[in-house]
Amino acid sequence: MDPQLKKVALRAITYGLYVLTARDGDQFGAAGINWVTQTSFDPPLVAVGVKTDNDSHALIDNTGKFAVNVLADDQLDVAKAFFRTTKVEDGKLNGYAFEDGPKTGCPLLVDLPYWWEATVTDKVARGDHTLFVAEVINAGVRNPDAAPLNLRSTGMNYGG
Repeated sequence: MDPQLKKVALRAITYGLYVLTARDGDQFGAAGINWVTQTSFDPPLVAVGVKTDNDSHALIDNTGKFAVNVLADDQLDVAKAFFRTTKVEDGKLNGYAFEDGPKTGCPLLVDLPYWWEATVTDKVARGDHTLFVAEVINAGVRNPDAAPLNLRSTGMNYGG
């Protein structure tokens, strides 16, 4: 297999861009991610790929809970704030206001249009990411007219 062709072909998979959050007591994790998909209607299941060296990974492993915050197509600046180490300061997560998720306590970014909370049902730990399969236990919409941000429109890529 030609490694360059493999990279180009795998990067053609369409993705959104999201902020995954996790919490264990007073420890917080937040990460910009794009490997997210729904896998079942009943029960409502999602799968997320989380890099094993990310601070959120350990928190999800410990608690079995996380939240996903969906970025709007004009929120690339917000996304970029979550491609670095998590910092909680002055009631903000990486500079953005949040509230505790009502079911999981995981941070929900108040400026993002959509969110859901989930509890892990299964995981596949292989390679440099873990695939967490989780049941959506709560969801919210702050701006139903917002178009979700997709990775390709940002000029960035992650995959291959």
